[in-house]
Amino acid sequence: MKYKNRVRSRISNLKDPKNPGLRKNVLAGSIELSRIATMSAEEMASDELKQLRNVLTQEAIREHQMAKTGGTTTDLLQCGKCKKKNCTYNQVQTRSADEPMTTFVLCNECGNRWKFC
Repeated sequence: MKYKNRVRSRISNLKDPKNPGLRKNVLAGSIELSRIATMSAEEMASDELKQLRNVLTQEAIREHQMAKTGGTTTDLLQCGKCKKKNCTYNQVQTRSADEPMTTFVLCNECGNRWKFC
């Protein structure tokens, strides 16, 4: 079953109209057939998809670091998970300038994170 899924993955990636570079490189001999058998989905992805994944990864890392570092401690916000009021928050302008800032809250007791609207 695992072998069938890997073969289907290779075929769909080679036929994908959004990824003509992979097919072109295989036909031109830039990528050997033995190499295509061991490539991961990330390696076969189009350049556009690789760039999108990179942007999303960097955004996730930035949000994760922002919630752990700095911030303002408050007892005005209550955690929905542990019901304690030991929280740290950060405010970031995530939308256009005429929209209100988004508040990201981290519970210092249980580590729960949420956006406060």
